[in-house]
Amino acid sequence: MKKILVTGATGFIGQYVMDQLLQQNYSVIASSSSVENASKASWFPRVKYIPFNLREFDNSINYYNYFDKPEAIIHLAWQGLPNYNAAFHVEENLPLHYSFLKNCMERGLRDITITGTCFEYGMQEGCLSEEMETKPANAYATAKDALRKQLALLQQENNFQLKWIRLFYMYGKGQSPNSLLSQVDKALANGEKVFNMSGGEQQRDYLPVEKVAEYIIAIAAQNKVSGVINCCSGKPISVKELVQNYLLQKMQHIQLNLGYYPYTDYEPMRFWGNNQKLKSIN
Repeated sequence: MKKILVTGATGFIGQYVMDQLLQQNYSVIASSSSVENASKASWFPRVKYIPFNLREFDNSINYYNYFDKPEAIIHLAWQGLPNYNAAFHVEENLPLHYSFLKNCMERGLRDITITGTCFEYGMQEGCLSEEMETKPANAYATAKDALRKQLALLQQENNFQLKWIRLFYMYGKGQSPNSLLSQVDKALANGEKVFNMSGGEQQRDYLPVEKVAEYIIAIAAQNKVSGVINCCSGKPISVKELVQNYLLQKMQHIQLNLGYYPYTDYEPMRFWGNNQKLKSIN
């Protein structure tokens, strides 16, 4: 089976990608910056683990050889989230990630799958398709969009497959404690009667993280569809409805104090992804 390197293997999405790759009998090389964190994962004894801190990048090292010449890479690593507006995304992350990926490409890697973000579309509303112009409105999205464009230019000099997955919203066990549904769980666990949230009228595109991992692997495993690919359900749902459905699923009740928090200024009110390109893969 194909030998795949997964960076950011200990992250929220990475854990699910790792588990599913092993279920599908891939030969997996895992990487992250902390051996200690990785050693706690259920997948750790079943993979070849190679620690790597991107901030220690050294271009004199052949990272393709360093990671045992993988046939493909699923690049999930990215530092500093969920701080979307910090300048370090552009000033530090962008050049480091580009230099690392370029190093791998120039030394033999020919197949790369990278996770981008729906924030690359910026403040555009409605159904967002891959052909639309990008208009990033925060530092994180600006850095991701620039990385994609730089890699596209690199493709003109080096023959490699580039699959750029624009992630929309997701939920599941292990998500950040600051995420919406994690906060709902915390309020329920604390026996609170009221849950403070925004007005909840925003429309978003959500997937369970297990499905996101499944799509990432399906995209990485094929070479017929490349370029930008939305990873989404294609179906808008209001944030209020998402929370209400979640409570119904858990057979729990808590009063929603809608409008307690203002709407964010870095996201449009209503947007979701066009998933026709994704569906052509599955």
